[in-house]
Amino acid sequence: MSEILLDVKNLCKYYPVSGGTLHAVDDVSFHINKGETLGLVGESGCGKSTIGRTVLRLIPHTSGEVHYKGENILTCSPARLRSLRRQIQIIFQDPYSCLDPRKTIGQIISEPLIINRLAGKKELNAKVLDLMSKGGVSRKLYNAYPHELDGGRRQRVGIIRALAMNPEFIVCDEPISALDVSIQAQIINLLHELQKRMSLTYLFIAHDLNIVKYISDRIAVMYLGSVVELADSHELYMDTLHPYSQALLSAVPIPDPAKEAQKQRQIIDGDVPSPINKPKGCAFSSRCPRVCGKCHESVPELKEVKPGHFVACHLVE
Repeated sequence: MSEILLDVKNLCKYYPVSGGTLHAVDDVSFHINKGETLGLVGESGCGKSTIGRTVLRLIPHTSGEVHYKGENILTCSPARLRSLRRQIQIIFQDPYSCLDPRKTIGQIISEPLIINRLAGKKELNAKVLDLMSKGGVSRKLYNAYPHELDGGRRQRVGIIRALAMNPEFIVCDEPISALDVSIQAQIINLLHELQKRMSLTYLFIAHDLNIVKYISDRIAVMYLGSVVELADSHELYMDTLHPYSQALLSAVPIPDPAKEAQKQRQIIDGDVPSPINKPKGCAFSSRCPRVCGKCHESVPELKEVKPGHFVACHLVE
């Protein structure tokens, strides 16, 4: 049986706003096994990044639990949290805004090593150069500044900085969405290679279903703050059950023009409801093409309909 590294239970994150309460994350539960990648997908604003930041306690939670190796991160002491942060890291979406423009690449990578006393003065440079080699960044860029690098190299530096702590778990918060397609493939391959070499576990947040399919072992689909479907990557693509997941997958282009022309797209009508004033019952009911009376009355439970395949839909038994 696989060892559970991260276990999220009934996680909620609400924001008080003018006119009510914004439900950014609403009763989300999932787990990630050691050494695997869980992909988290959904439209912009559905709560993906909020989950990633809440899991790492970068922002406070409203309720729920996040257990890392059996320990609740959300209630541990500040001293214990500092210790745990050596094992859990994050790669941000924008590689430029998260790198200090006043420091060289060598200084940026050195900083976590110095703060956490993971390398002495004599071995610091060698450690940094070794990390740069693992991340595919030339040692010639040791004294370069972030503005002198292109987007792909800057993101590699962001990945290297996360690796400096020798973590076990990394939240990848849309790490390739700001990059060109050709560079995206390089970063995905690098993350794959590093995962195998260092036994890493990823929570991979993205909105591109093709990329998520390539890198993820399992995929969770989010809509308006909640998980509506969760399954093995291959299973989700071969037997999609939730109407929202089906619509998302129908929008993914097929490289073969003949097959693309024959594909039937499922168009979702209307706009995403406000997370401040969510619809009664199923959050997707106002846009679902298969809506029934029960959908307006009660919130569907995320239940296991097949081994390892969970769906929150009244129409799926």
